[in-house]
Amino acid sequence: MTETTDLMTIGQFSSLSRLSVRMLRHYDLHGVLVPAHVEPASGYRRYAAGQLQDAADIRNLRDIGFGVSAIGILLAARHTPEWTNALRLQRETLLEEQHAAQGRVSLINRLLEQGEATMSITVSRTTVPAMTLASLRGTVPTYADEGQLWGRMMPALSAQSITPIGPCGVIEHDDQYTERDVDLSIFVLVAPGTRVDAPLEIVELPERDCLVARVVGPYDQITAAHDLINRRIADDGLRVRSDDTVAARAFNIYLNTPAEVSADELVTEVYEPLA
Repeated sequence: MTETTDLMTIGQFSSLSRLSVRMLRHYDLHGVLVPAHVEPASGYRRYAAGQLQDAADIRNLRDIGFGVSAIGILLAARHTPEWTNALRLQRETLLEEQHAAQGRVSLINRLLEQGEATMSITVSRTTVPAMTLASLRGTVPTYADEGQLWGRMMPALSAQSITPIGPCGVIEHDDQYTERDVDLSIFVLVAPGTRVDAPLEIVELPERDCLVARVVGPYDQITAAHDLINRRIADDGLRVRSDDTVAARAFNIYLNTPAEVSADELVTEVYEPLA
């Protein structure tokens, strides 16, 4: 048994562990890091040197976002698959939060510099000619996960020797904006008469009257492009096409891709079909 003379005071342990005395008392209260000895008369807490590793693990788990109850469970699971799985899940959560925070910062920048931000977006009305598309339809977790569909489509195009004759794009099928389980069709323009096999399909779209917002720069401006299109619809008294056909769906055309140019050089056209 460790002699109490070999133990550290709570202040000494706090200095070495980089955990405040307040937090050490908190972890003691919740049974996460219990002192090696508590003096009966004074209630003074004493800690053993061997507890410094526990303190380091607790501090690291706290700093990556785990609460005290989860920390207690994870300490008991060290060196097991449960420990590794919990860390991986927390990493995914933090990456999602980081992405969301980056989006919020971009929005703040646009709000602070509204005049400059919208200079990279121009809206016009145009007649879109009839198009023949080789497309792949699927549901992805969010709009940002569109790349999952491209990961399936590109090998299929290659395997079927399909040669695009124009840029690629995406059609949004949902009747409303949705944050999860987004129904999309990605496509490439192909020559009329092209034939494809599953999972690809041919989509024939007629000539259409559309508002188009041309976006120069990162994809996070696409929402702002929709806002400008909506403003034009209201200002000009226009009506959007609302039938149940694919031709009525909003779509984007990518005139280049991140594989070809930097984010600032991306050019995307956002289309809204009109009635």
